[in-house]
Amino acid sequence: MQKKPWYSEPWVWLVIALPLTAVIGGGVTLWLAVSTSDGLVIDDYYQRGKEINLDLARDKAALRRGVSAEMTLNAAANAVAVHLADMQGGWPNRIRLALLHPTRAGHDVVIDLLHAGSGNFHGSLPAPASGHWYVQLEADDWRLSGTLQVPQLAPFRMFPAQ
Repeated sequence: MQKKPWYSEPWVWLVIALPLTAVIGGGVTLWLAVSTSDGLVIDDYYQRGKEINLDLARDKAALRRGVSAEMTLNAAANAVAVHLADMQGGWPNRIRLALLHPTRAGHDVVIDLLHAGSGNFHGSLPAPASGHWYVQLEADDWRLSGTLQVPQLAPFRMFPAQ
């Protein structure tokens, strides 16, 4: 019986392939961890936690003032229109609209909407990508928030958080 060289044995390659696969997978994992950023982690989570309590006070202020809104996105014209219902204390001159992507902070859009009379606000907005978005509508002392599915088929209504 003649001995074959080691490299012609299939079992040798199987024994080599299993650990080699683990080493290659570990290298790919390390490369992904180093080359991509984690946009979900914030540096000062304690400060952000304190700010959340201030945000809750703005939600309560919106409830006290009776703020509610109806928003319409016009993707073809890159425009957004918001109508605020009659509220105590009058309408502000401008409000801020934030469309926040649930997982990718780089896709977030924040614009100012100007008052055009009778509670109507208008602004220019690039068409957001299809999918799920968090929406915040805020003035200096109140805030409305909700979730929006794009494309939007009907006007989107927002009410104070309770």
